[in-house]
Amino acid sequence: MAQNGDSHQNGNQNDDSQKQDAQSDGLESYQRKTKIPFVIFFKDLRRVCKLDALGKEILGIAIPAILTLAADPVASLIDTMFIGRLGAVDIGGVGVAIAIFNQASRITMYPIVSITTSFVAEEHSMEQMAKEAQKAEANKLETLEDGSTPKNDSNETESKSPSKEKAVATARQYLTVRALGAPAVLLSLAMQGVFRGFKDTTTPLYATVVGDALNIVLDPIFIFVLRFGVRGAAISHAISQYTIALILFLRLMQEVNLLAPGVKQLQFGRFLKNGALMLTRVIAVTSCVTFAAALAARQGPTPMAAFQICLQVWLTSSLLADGLAVSGQAILAYAFAEKDHKKAIETALRVAQLGFVAGLGLLVVVGAGLYFGAGVFTTDKNVLHLMYLGIPFIAGTQPINTLAFVLDGVNFGASDFAYTAYSMASYDGYSQYSSEYLLSRAKGYLGIWYALIIYMGLRTVAGVWRVGTATGPWRFLRGKPLP
Repeated sequence: MAQNGDSHQNGNQNDDSQKQDAQSDGLESYQRKTKIPFVIFFKDLRRVCKLDALGKEILGIAIPAILTLAADPVASLIDTMFIGRLGAVDIGGVGVAIAIFNQASRITMYPIVSITTSFVAEEHSMEQMAKEAQKAEANKLETLEDGSTPKNDSNETESKSPSKEKAVATARQYLTVRALGAPAVLLSLAMQGVFRGFKDTTTPLYATVVGDALNIVLDPIFIFVLRFGVRGAAISHAISQYTIALILFLRLMQEVNLLAPGVKQLQFGRFLKNGALMLTRVIAVTSCVTFAAALAARQGPTPMAAFQICLQVWLTSSLLADGLAVSGQAILAYAFAEKDHKKAIETALRVAQLGFVAGLGLLVVVGAGLYFGAGVFTTDKNVLHLMYLGIPFIAGTQPINTLAFVLDGVNFGASDFAYTAYSMASYDGYSQYSSEYLLSRAKGYLGIWYALIIYMGLRTVAGVWRVGTATGPWRFLRGKPLP
């Protein structure tokens, strides 16, 4: 029996050795591509839409995440449609309020949800590895005792004009009421980060669909039937956010023990360190868009209304790529925790390629949809004229927008929070504000869009740079070990 057990043990060691050799051979093909910077992104392009094991894993996480992320902007678009019927001044005021709310809320929310996803994925992966190691040890002991074959239980892993004064009053009304839902938004996004770390994007989808459906139903009731106007839109939005938070909380209680463990196990230091980095990044990201909205508001209610509608479409379509980013982040966090570098680079390249292809599709869909469907949002001829002028910018930037969002997820999955923060702060500081201000003064409404294109282009270059030059957590592509 001992000889039989030894033979099984040797067989397992040979299998592990063969797997390591295969992974090493596969990694060498990627390492050869890094000799010329950025060429690695063109590797295996023919597999970009292939439904192999990796493709199915990516889409299995990405599709529910895409639907979840798209649900809230779609609900905001419907809000915009309802409010647009109240007039250009009202929609312009709400646009300012939404920009302010997004700036304040994302500063607190985005670091939490991004860091939580990576940390939970890493811990969950290590926990699974520990369980599998215990099972393997138990099977080995069983083999030595009775000579049986080891079991394989591993799981697959402004001016003083009356219109401007009214716009300011509208913004204040909307912002005051909508702020009541901020705690629910913060809590629900933090819980979404936990579920994403478990590679579960279906549960957040169900909760978001229920909440946003409720928002859509309540909007016309509060806005028109009860005649609350823009305050009605804010009330319905706040109610929907508390509904989403409640559903996620009840579901999370069934999944994990919510009682706090020991203080040492909470890893406050790690959260605070990376949270500060992400806070720096998200301030840079959101302040750029907020400043652009402020410049549009200075030009009057009509440009602000057109900018708000176009911005909602721009962000709604671009945020669809965040589903791929979430998928890539979760899978990469698992791969790095397991030191599976071959799967890490395969995942990074696949999601980046899928993001660019999706962007090309969005270019056509968004361009045609906005050209033929602009009248759905407003009937004001002046607003429609400015919207048509913005279509080439909104549609044409979709490929670089989607690539930028996806590469953010790749860097988060590699826990490269420092690079994402410093790179964003380096090009999104005074120079970006200056370009927005100067271009808006020189080109007016279109100048704001010129500046946003420059901003997204630089953001994409920063995302491509890390993997393309095989630096930071990707230096294993040049044969250098990771710490």
